[in-house]
Amino acid sequence: MASSSVIKKTQTIALIGNPNVGKSSVFNQLTGLNQKIGNYPGVTVDKTVGYLRDSSNELQLIDLPGTYSLYPKSEDELIAYRVLSESDGKLDAALVILDSCNLERGLLLATQVMDLGLPLALVLNMKDMAEKSGVKLRTHELYQALNVPLILTDARKSEGIQAVKSLLIQRTFNQVDPFISVENIIPEGLLKATMEYFNVTSPYKAFQLLVFAEEDNTLNVEDRSWLLNRRLEFGFDIHKAKLEEATIRNKKIKAILEKTVSKVDSGKGSFGNQMDKVVLHPVLGYGIFLGIMLLIFQAIFAWAEVPMDWIDEGFAGLAAWITQTLPEGVFTDFLAEGLVPGIGGIVIFIPQIAMLFGFLAFLEDTGYLSRVVFLMDRFMRPFGLHGKSVVPLISGMACAIPAVMATRTISNNKERLITILVAPWMSCSARLPIYIIIIGLIIPSQTILGVNAQALALLGMYLLGTVATLLGAFLLNLVFTQKQKSYLLTEMPVYRFPRWKAVLMTMYGKSKVFVLEAGKVILAISIILWVLASYGPPSTMNSLYEEEENLLSNTQSVEEIAEIEELFASKKLEASYMGIMGKAIEPVIRPLGYDWKIGIALITSFAAREVFVGTIATIYSIGGDVDNELTIREKLAQEKRPDTGEKVYNLATGLSLMIFYAFAMQCMSTLAVVKRETKSWKWPILQTLVMTGVAYLAALITYQTLV
Repeated sequence: MASSSVIKKTQTIALIGNPNVGKSSVFNQLTGLNQKIGNYPGVTVDKTVGYLRDSSNELQLIDLPGTYSLYPKSEDELIAYRVLSESDGKLDAALVILDSCNLERGLLLATQVMDLGLPLALVLNMKDMAEKSGVKLRTHELYQALNVPLILTDARKSEGIQAVKSLLIQRTFNQVDPFISVENIIPEGLLKATMEYFNVTSPYKAFQLLVFAEEDNTLNVEDRSWLLNRRLEFGFDIHKAKLEEATIRNKKIKAILEKTVSKVDSGKGSFGNQMDKVVLHPVLGYGIFLGIMLLIFQAIFAWAEVPMDWIDEGFAGLAAWITQTLPEGVFTDFLAEGLVPGIGGIVIFIPQIAMLFGFLAFLEDTGYLSRVVFLMDRFMRPFGLHGKSVVPLISGMACAIPAVMATRTISNNKERLITILVAPWMSCSARLPIYIIIIGLIIPSQTILGVNAQALALLGMYLLGTVATLLGAFLLNLVFTQKQKSYLLTEMPVYRFPRWKAVLMTMYGKSKVFVLEAGKVILAISIILWVLASYGPPSTMNSLYEEEENLLSNTQSVEEIAEIEELFASKKLEASYMGIMGKAIEPVIRPLGYDWKIGIALITSFAAREVFVGTIATIYSIGGDVDNELTIREKLAQEKRPDTGEKVYNLATGLSLMIFYAFAMQCMSTLAVVKRETKSWKWPILQTLVMTGVAYLAALITYQTLV
């Protein structure tokens, strides 16, 4: 018999559901912007926590990773299992999100949650798609059969969300009797001993402990040993038990759905099938994917150029205004040569960052991105990668950090490790500012067969990263000899019109993260660089100041004064602490076509790749004439080598620099995440050495070939 659960004033509620059921949409609708990212205690998997508040309550909602059942095969599925099965007072209830078009699969997970003894309610999402597909739900009969509250929703359009909020606030969850009885699957003595040893009241929790003793790495050695010994003692066959449980559960679910769900031919299912024949075509599908990527890069250059120019000119003008308006001194120099160029080096790339993430959000929301995962799976296997490796690798086009974390869905340890090690070679958004600024310097803005040459160059860099990733995976697959079969299990969501609000929110959110997270690093390093470039060994700097004063006192010509000031600005920069650092590594990087100023950018960008542009902006602002309002691009275009008079950023140097950044592991945050995911410093250290070595060699070959 169902009993209304008593939930504490401060509730903690877990949201769980299969992948692609709109769970995150429901979560976002419920919590709005009241979200934060945390970490599950004791494991290396992030969680998203949100809050729903009314006048007297604060509800904490935990968005769990998507999973098809409580049979964990990967780390993220293990988290869902752990949080639910080991809640014991930590969770007050569970909100299970189901796809209205596929209740059979969703109810497998939902009934497992029931058997854990948690109070719960069901959200039947995507009701609009169920209607279009001809699925008829008799919700009252379904409620009577399951005895838990259920609400129909369309989270994309916010339909039913208010009812879900009311359910949460009014605490109308039900804790019901077990859906199936595991007492018929486990020997009575083994079940009783396990419940007593672990002090659990739910038979299904004891069943889970026995079945997943080896997979659950949070169990201590003593507890795991006890479970394994008891299984041997009672002759408990876990594979047979899991199969028997699934058979009993599915049989009962089908019996319920036969009475509560019916389907009629709506005649509306042909569009998706016809589209799939085109986008998943073994030849045409890849052409469509490359065409879409080229269109994205074309748009990034064409549409973002105007706002980028405005931002660039605006900061150049601001620096000039500061110099002209404020009195001369260290503070004015700091603002005009350090702070303003540093901020400008961040803000100028917001248009491209926003557009890249906007396009990716658009493709994901339409359902196309899932097709790309399926399409590219054909390429993954020969390279030692799992089909699910495509998701992290595509994520790597945005950022390597979530790409590495996304490998948790890969159950095969070898394939997961290979994906982690090669994912940073995918061209992430942190490389985008470098590619944009250098391509703009070395590639003319002209069209080739109607396509912008700069867009083609950017596409080429992304393809280079992809080729390097696959080749690296192939070599690692030869090195790692572990043999373990794996299969791709993915789902094709229906084609839908994108939610423009969601796309715009993604653009805003990702741009905000870039400004606040990467921007903090860029700005901090820009300030440090200004200090290092403005000061040097006192004896050397004082000697240069005296020499400059003597020359200036002996001339009256305005032109000669300007030449003297420009000459000594360069000498002071070279004699500064930053100049000393650059000169120290110049012999190593000169064969790549780099001077000591570029060397400084290489050093600082080991913190984060995107720091390169902010560093260059700061270096070329220090000691320069900011009154002329030159933009970052114009300053780089005018930079010449003092010994030859040639442009620093010519074709050979520019390509060498882009290729170096395409391959080098210059992101300390990624290294930290790799260490966290692999639980060892061995892999990030090896990863850094190999990637940096490959980057140096590739850049050397490029420059020496073109020079």
